[in-house]
Amino acid sequence: SCAAFSSARLLFAQELEDAKQLKATLEKLTVELTAKLGKDGRLFGSITSKQIAEQLQKDHGIKIDKRKMDLKDAIRTLGVTNVNVKLHHEVTAVLKVHVAEEA
Repeated sequence: SCAAFSSARLLFAQELEDAKQLKATLEKLTVELTAKLGKDGRLFGSITSKQIAEQLQKDHGIKIDKRKMDLKDAIRTLGVTNVNVKLHHEVTAVLKVHVAEEA
């Protein structure tokens, strides 16, 4: 079982390394989304982690489970929101999500 243990440790180390690399990649980019504005200047509807995950995959080819995104409430304002993404129990990335007004 020693071999199984060392391969599990190698896998864990690899997962951690992958997560660190993904964190570095994610923190360099911004997910761009657009939304309609209501009369009061607030978003018509809201931006959810599902939309962020889909846009991230569409624009950057990075697939991340929306459940890993720590978005307590949907985004309801224009501008940049920092969203924590839990990639590993030791690694959390901060993803910038920019919401612009739909033309």
